[in-house]
Amino acid sequence: MTTLTARLFRAIDRFHSVHPWDHNAHYHRWIMRQIPRRFDRALDVGSGSGDLARLLASRARTVQGLDADHAIVARARELTAPAAPVKFTAGDALTEIPPGSYDVITCVATIHHLPFSDALSRLRQHLAPGGTLVVVGVARAQSPGDHLLGAVAIPLNVAMAWIKNKGRRAPRPDSMTAPTRPATMSFAEIVHDARRILPGVRLRRRLFWRYTLVWHQS
Repeated sequence: MTTLTARLFRAIDRFHSVHPWDHNAHYHRWIMRQIPRRFDRALDVGSGSGDLARLLASRARTVQGLDADHAIVARARELTAPAAPVKFTAGDALTEIPPGSYDVITCVATIHHLPFSDALSRLRQHLAPGGTLVVVGVARAQSPGDHLLGAVAIPLNVAMAWIKNKGRRAPRPDSMTAPTRPATMSFAEIVHDARRILPGVRLRRRLFWRYTLVWHQS
């Protein structure tokens, strides 16, 4: 990384400390367009403070949120109405998914914290026949296309932060307080492994340093 690039990213970090916004929540509406209007059970892996899990509850009979961070799970429970059909559990996504199958499984900005192939295989095992898996992930920039999207995202990122905070100082959202880890797999590597494990999977590069994955269990 050049000195100029490093300075640019430090400036962006300073800007977002004053005008934060949630890159992952930006994709929640898109996620809802990928799933049925009504279904029985949903699982949100890496549920954080529970925003997406509560949104899924508007369509599902029951929703299970799972996150490895005990503190953020406690916060999700505080933010959720007692009558809501949502349960939050602290646990490992590879070994502690609550038993049973799910009609919808979502996983946002979490799978890069896990062994990718093992995680996809585990989520596939828990997906009900006819069910839908939706992943919003983070990839390591490698190709010219990756770097181009990253360059385009920088000014849009600043504009979105300004618009969402309306130019005022704002507290950092709860969903952004969990520890983060840089992605190690490139988008090409993700595509290769995902197609091997999930035949017919659809993947696409997205803005704000994200990619999306959608797969339907036959």
